[in-house]
Amino acid sequence: MTFKFFEELFEIPLRNGLTKPKRIRGEGYKMINMGELFKFPRIKNIPMDRVPLNAKEYANSLVEPGDLLFARQSLVVEGAGQCSIFIEDKEKVCFESHLIRCRLNKKIANPLFFYYYFSSRHGKQAISAIVEQGAGAAGVRGSDLAKVLVPDIDIEIQNEIANVLDQFDNKIEINRQANQTLEHIAQAIFKSWFVDFEPTMAKIAAQKEGQDPERAAMAAISGKSLDELDQLSQEQQVQLKTTAALFPDALVDSELGEVPEGWSEKALYETAEFVNGYAFKAKDFSSDRSGLPIVKIVELKNGLSEGTKFTIGEFREKYSIKNDDVLYSWSGSPKTSLEVFKWFGGDAWLNQHIFKLNFESEYQKYFTYYLLRHMKPTLIATAENKQTTGLGHITVADLKRLLVTYPDENVLAEFRYTVGPMYEKCSSLDIETRVLAELRDALLPNLLNGEIKIGKAL
Repeated sequence: MTFKFFEELFEIPLRNGLTKPKRIRGEGYKMINMGELFKFPRIKNIPMDRVPLNAKEYANSLVEPGDLLFARQSLVVEGAGQCSIFIEDKEKVCFESHLIRCRLNKKIANPLFFYYYFSSRHGKQAISAIVEQGAGAAGVRGSDLAKVLVPDIDIEIQNEIANVLDQFDNKIEINRQANQTLEHIAQAIFKSWFVDFEPTMAKIAAQKEGQDPERAAMAAISGKSLDELDQLSQEQQVQLKTTAALFPDALVDSELGEVPEGWSEKALYETAEFVNGYAFKAKDFSSDRSGLPIVKIVELKNGLSEGTKFTIGEFREKYSIKNDDVLYSWSGSPKTSLEVFKWFGGDAWLNQHIFKLNFESEYQKYFTYYLLRHMKPTLIATAENKQTTGLGHITVADLKRLLVTYPDENVLAEFRYTVGPMYEKCSSLDIETRVLAELRDALLPNLLNGEIKIGKAL
């Protein structure tokens, strides 16, 4: 395979984005920030900050479909030079100063092909060679990026390879959307039951108006009107009636305000056992990727990779993780790192800065998982108040200080019965997506060197 300088494929020179301080953000044009680049490798119709643009900025700093965006700076070495591709948006979109825009000549270069190349092991190795480590951050220069050597491949072959890999990503996107829909439904149920107390509030309102409190709670739980309840099957009505009976019909005062009678207040720390990972050292790493992987925040976000460290060491059982464990990343950039995850990467060891959550019961697992998702804004705000150099963290002291309303065991069990199928379906979609991504990433080098022909890859 032959190579050429990346700049030989450019339609226009590389360009850095705009500096727009927070005080002027809120209105104007959508702007891609570092957060979007790291969260969305394929950027298409996603929420973004808005900024005003003058005429010169509008002329020079918009992105077009097919533009590649590279992270010019990152707090971690692995993030420097990370590549995303702008697919489309219904509005005009610009990009911020920590990003480099690359617009290729589409007559000789397929942007999607080069997005996949720079997302592959070979492309990341090429980028890592130009990464410079500075004080507290790593970065790449546009001038160095332009001189990176890339495969010199006929455009027709580029198109064929990009089409094969794009089919994987299209399926992954379908899974992601389905997963997101299910998560939103489950989260809405959590909020209705445990934040807004809608079944209990419906009972109280019905009692005041001389109506049937149980039917009012049934309507609140199902999202149906009272008239629509009669259109449900007998089995559905019986199930709703059983669920409604579990909710109290009165509120009582507590430290958190009024809560359903019989429910309690607990520290967030008491809703699970939070076990911090192990502080692995360089001497623990194996030189040949033998043993089990060490899971850091980057593995939670992106799965295992060439940069993942392995160890053959033996450590306390509490630091081991397996499929379907629930983990919470408690340190890092608050808006991008503080998150609850399900792990599906197989047996591994857990690094520090991540909590493994152990539960007294299966019921508690579902409650705490969706509780952490619901409390994400509160946890982010808590960490931001303590952040230094862009980093923040959630401590055990924070978990002990933050109080939550905790239902009785019967309601917990019913919540598990209601959202469990959604949780499990999301898990199966996560697993399928992980497998698809691994197959996609394994295909590219084999397609490049001709070991797999296009027809056989389809």
